[in-house]
Amino acid sequence: MVLEGRVEGLLIASCASGEMVSLSEVQAVADRGLKGDRYFYGRGHYSHWPGQGRDVTLIEAEVLASLPASCAISAAQARRNIVTRDFRLNDRVGQFFRLGEVILYGVRLCEPCLYLDTLTRSGVMAALAGRSGLRADIMTSGVIHVGDVIADVSV
Repeated sequence: MVLEGRVEGLLIASCASGEMVSLSEVQAVADRGLKGDRYFYGRGHYSHWPGQGRDVTLIEAEVLASLPASCAISAAQARRNIVTRDFRLNDRVGQFFRLGEVILYGVRLCEPCLYLDTLTRSGVMAALAGRSGLRADIMTSGVIHVGDVIADVSV
């Protein structure tokens, strides 16, 4: 059985704490990130921390929709690059998957941090614990579009 989802949103920010800008498409560069994003240029809040899983972050639209009213945030406020629908991200740690023409590798869960609470409001971090998305590395370069199919791949 092939499980597929969709790319529902694409967001980048040019600098740490900068406004997240919604795009209809974005250039993904292998081993680097999304062109135009703060982490692509090494200007993100956590850019000084080395390691894998720094190219791109993803979050499920269903998680954002399920947050209690007291902790409700938009996709832009969640500070993730890619919003998905119908594709369970927690299951993709250690897995390859495709967004349109781009192959990603799920490195680790993207747990929420206190920094997110300071940018939004108290309680958001706790509400997102265990379901705040995925950190992934870009394995093949290409363009990702809103509406692209997301699917598991064998590599």
